[in-house]
Order: sequence, then C-alpha cells, then structure tokens
Amino acid sequence: MAWILLILSGMLEAVWATALDASKGFRKLWPSVTFVAAYIASMAGLAYGMTQIPVGTAYAVWVGIGAVLTAAWAMATRKDRATVLRVVLLIGLIACVVGLKAVS
Repeated sequence: MAWILLILSGMLEAVWATALDASKGFRKLWPSVTFVAAYIASMAGLAYGMTQIPVGTAYAVWVGIGAVLTAAWAMATRKDRATVLRVVLLIGLIACVVGLKAVS
C-alpha cells in the first residue's frame, strides 16, 4: 500500500507543479486551488510512504515520478521542446526509479 500511495503522490507532484505554472504566481484562482489540493495530497502520500519505505528511496522515487511526468506533460503540450536526448534521459530516470523499487 505504501508503494501505491507513493507512486500516486509522485503523480500528484506533477499535477501541482503544472498547476503552479498555470496559476501565474497565484494570480489565477482555479490553478491555485488545484496546486494547494494536489500539494497537500502529494505531501500526505509521501509522508505515509516514508513510514514504510526508507527516506532516500521514497524521496527519490517521488521526485523521479514527478519530474518525469512534469517534463513529459510540458513536452506533450509544447511548453518544452521534445528532443531525442531529453526523451532518452527521461527513460533513464524511469529506469532508475524502477531500479530503486527493485532493490528495496
């Protein structure tokens, strides 16, 4: 259960990061509300995950999932340029997250 919540909270990290950008410095209401809700839920999931998963592993997995999904979303919506090297590096990051789960 801790791993499932950790993965979901990593996904919520991408949601709050994207909402933070969309809020334009907290000047837009609904992206700001989305940021706060996703941030709280993401932190709660990370906190729960850390009760059963070592802190280094939990944090690295959480950040890795959030970073990959945030970057992928930015590329998919054309806010960031997609290049072969960026995609390869994101795949490498995914491999590292899977590796951390495998050795835990």
